[in-house]
Amino acid sequence: MSTRRGDEGYRELPIGGVVLDPGSTRHNLTGSWRSEHPVIDLEECVHCLICWELCPDNCLVVVNGKLASVDLDYCKGCGICAMECPRKCIEMVPDLPIEESA
Repeated sequence: MSTRRGDEGYRELPIGGVVLDPGSTRHNLTGSWRSEHPVIDLEECVHCLICWELCPDNCLVVVNGKLASVDLDYCKGCGICAMECPRKCIEMVPDLPIEESA
């Protein structure tokens, strides 16, 4: 193997990475970034929780093993939940524009 800095072989690198803190979104509301948000038809939902498993922002709220709501303070509107729902009971709807204060 090379001895130059930055030329370490994969066998010389530490195994895996470690995320010590889940990031700043726990402390910073990110919901205002989105242009649309998910609306869930809970009557059609079979609570398979595929949406919950795939949500990158962990903003789908599960209560007693069932999908209950969306925490819009953290939802960025990516639409993964709607795309992956096998029952297609999650619809992405446009957010209302935020009025800027003068």
